[in-house]
Amino acid sequence: MAAPLGPRANEGGGWPEQGGAGPGARRLATALLFLAAVALPCLVLYRAVAPGGVLVQPAARLPWLQAGAPPHDDDDVDLVRTCMQESDSEDVRLERVLRAAAMANDTVILTTLNSAWAEPGSMVDVFLESFRVGEHTRELLDHLVIVSLDLAAHRRCKQIHPHCLAVATEGVDFSGQKNFMTDGYLRMMWRRIDFLRQVLEKGYSFIFTDTDIVWLRSPLPRLYAEGDFQIACDHFTGDPDDVLGNAPNGGFAYARANTETVELYRYWYAARERHPGLHDQDVLNLIKADRYLAEVGVRIRFLSTEFFGGLCEPSRNLSAVCTMHANCCVGLRRKIADLTLILHDWRSFMSLRGPDKRSASWSVPRNCSLDKVEE
Repeated sequence: MAAPLGPRANEGGGWPEQGGAGPGARRLATALLFLAAVALPCLVLYRAVAPGGVLVQPAARLPWLQAGAPPHDDDDVDLVRTCMQESDSEDVRLERVLRAAAMANDTVILTTLNSAWAEPGSMVDVFLESFRVGEHTRELLDHLVIVSLDLAAHRRCKQIHPHCLAVATEGVDFSGQKNFMTDGYLRMMWRRIDFLRQVLEKGYSFIFTDTDIVWLRSPLPRLYAEGDFQIACDHFTGDPDDVLGNAPNGGFAYARANTETVELYRYWYAARERHPGLHDQDVLNLIKADRYLAEVGVRIRFLSTEFFGGLCEPSRNLSAVCTMHANCCVGLRRKIADLTLILHDWRSFMSLRGPDKRSASWSVPRNCSLDKVEE
């Protein structure tokens, strides 16, 4: 927090006397210099309140200099006011949010959000609703941090959830829908990997979840007692230690904070240079059996699709499933439609009694398919 300004210049009232730099003038100059030092980073932030901007976007002009730019709203003014009061770095904000959301063992749940998925009635509402209707999941919302990748997503997060963190990416606009494997999509995925490394370096373990995953039961009991890094699968062979055969999906992962996982994420992020044009999941599939990771000593384990299912390989056991992912699905509206059906199926299942539960099944995928594109 910034220190308070010192005594006002010319405590007796009025402006300092003219004709020389007396004590009053010097106090005024000191105060103005201090104010300028505090205000400068806030002007940088103000550049981000232009419509569609991210929190640090040097190419954006100040809103009042843009021809025809609409007035900034109260949320934008609040962001600048907060900056003026605290002038905190992103690192300090990260530490504060993680500490507020952490479980007793310093574990947090993380998801990322951009404006396309943050709109009312869009993906984030389905995601949060699943926590409310799931079994022993509502209390996990206290440990969920929503990481906003643009200003619109951050505004919406503050309206619907207590733990929000705005993460800046210099020169990149993550607002709007990012279609699968476009340049914007790849940048967003790799920004996520780099951010997760920072969380581990701060000593916090995490469960990362994509926002297009519904939480139906607490997954905590289904995580392995042993394993530094545990990840869901598009295809699970039945062996959690089958590094070559299992096909990982980066949409759900648990990482224990230690030097091994920090090095895994650092190596993973660096590997994007050796495999240009691939997203993080494909790169992980290529490097997961690298000798270097074995030398680091990180233990990678794969989560069963019986408990961590998805549209690629749905869990067939509604009495055991913890999460369902709208993977193998292209298009925001199709994802929302099928995830909404999953929640409907879940409510119907929870209303059943006794033997009727054993015959329950999913009504999805209905709208999702890899050969379909968003209209």
